[in-house]
Amino acid sequence: MKLPLTGDAAADQLLEDDPLALLIGMLLDQQVTMEKAFHSPYELKERLGGRLDATEIAAMDRDKLRAVFAERPALHRFPGSMAERTYELCKALVERYDGRAERVWETAKDGEELFANLKALPGFGDQKAKIFIALLGKRMGVQPEGWQKAAGFYGEHGCYSVADVDGAESLAKVREYKRAAKAEAKAKAKAKRWAGAPDRVALS
Repeated sequence: MKLPLTGDAAADQLLEDDPLALLIGMLLDQQVTMEKAFHSPYELKERLGGRLDATEIAAMDRDKLRAVFAERPALHRFPGSMAERTYELCKALVERYDGRAERVWETAKDGEELFANLKALPGFGDQKAKIFIALLGKRMGVQPEGWQKAAGFYGEHGCYSVADVDGAESLAKVREYKRAAKAEAKAKAKAKRWAGAPDRVALS
């Protein structure tokens, strides 16, 4: 299994077989666990009658799609906003890639163009685009020239993101790295606030 991300073999297989499922999983991978984010495309497919098609999703009534996301158990911590992002993502895929998610990377001549393609998609900022490039390169064998440079830090060897998860051990290491990185960022932010604060004068 190339993508043992969800704890559910059927959901993991969908991520390998369906580029749209993988792209949606990456889109949803924020403010929920990795397992939840990447399992949700499988649940979304089931709720849409067993089909996951960008053209069909882009043609849906937005309120209906939000209701699908909000149905218990909700597909995300923020079902409304993530339903909207999924709609916008599918709309962009239809307009730019004939509804075929895989063309986002198949049409990229190099890593720089792949990064640009991903950054142009709704919901994909710098970090998410770099992680997805690393995921494609490390786990799926999609390695256009310069992909590691385009992936930045996430293209290096180690356990830094979902791109490095190949089992329980690497998942634990990725989680530990994220906890440490979050704590470091919090400490730096606190130090910055204190550095910018006016001197406190003791009053007698």
